[in-house]
Amino acid sequence: MEIKCIALDLDRTTLDGDGYLPEENRLVLEEIMEKGVQVVAASGRALSTLPEAIRKMKGIRYAITSNGAAVYDLSTGKCLKQYKMTEDSVHQILDLTKEFPVTFEAFVDGEAYAPRAYVEDPIQFGADIRAVPYIRGTRKPVEDIGDFICAHGSVLDGMDVIISDPELKSRLWQMLDAEAEDVYITSSVPQLLEISYKDAGKHTGAAFLLEHLGLRQEELAAFGDGDNDAELLAFAGIGIAVENASPKCKEAADHITLSNEACGVAYGIRNILKL
Repeated sequence: MEIKCIALDLDRTTLDGDGYLPEENRLVLEEIMEKGVQVVAASGRALSTLPEAIRKMKGIRYAITSNGAAVYDLSTGKCLKQYKMTEDSVHQILDLTKEFPVTFEAFVDGEAYAPRAYVEDPIQFGADIRAVPYIRGTRKPVEDIGDFICAHGSVLDGMDVIISDPELKSRLWQMLDAEAEDVYITSSVPQLLEISYKDAGKHTGAAFLLEHLGLRQEELAAFGDGDNDAELLAFAGIGIAVENASPKCKEAADHITLSNEACGVAYGIRNILKL
């Protein structure tokens, strides 16, 4: 089956470790879009935090954002599909985690909000040093993130639990999965549990866009690196994980390409998809 659409995770997949689009990836994407292949951003990022290199690239019209909680037409800014968390589930999460050493990020209509302390010193909360400029440049600081989330509980695209202890993260994931209602939980980086409405997920965003574009599942290829990409790669006709991907992501993939730092997207398009 001919590939007519490619869904691309951004961070640590299409972008390098500093969040920039390598020239080799850019050139290959422009080349295939000129041939008529639809390229879609499929990110855990909120709309406002998508990199300019992606937002302004001629030909990338659609973006699956916030792990599938919202799908946008970038050419018009119109939100084509959106899921909001239920207010009950938001309060459940706050209540279930109140005894644990965690804090949160919150996403409202494509904007990202986080505690001022996290924005000022992300490393203290477990973030990778190379992610610091991205966090500081995209998060709107708030003084009390708990109060902010309570005040916006009915309009959240999603929320992240920030926790630096891997063992505690695993325990919380299991607990929230079992006890919180109407939620979809995933993770793209070690210090985050990313939570949205139960019907979200990059794979559901991709399914919506395929229907919107009149394309078949077999005509979709997808690239990713994180646990939050695994369902997307499994859903796609051809799923490709970068070499630096998580074990769960690699297990879901049909192929493994080079790492993001070695322009694995460009290599995969040329040598695996042969476009």
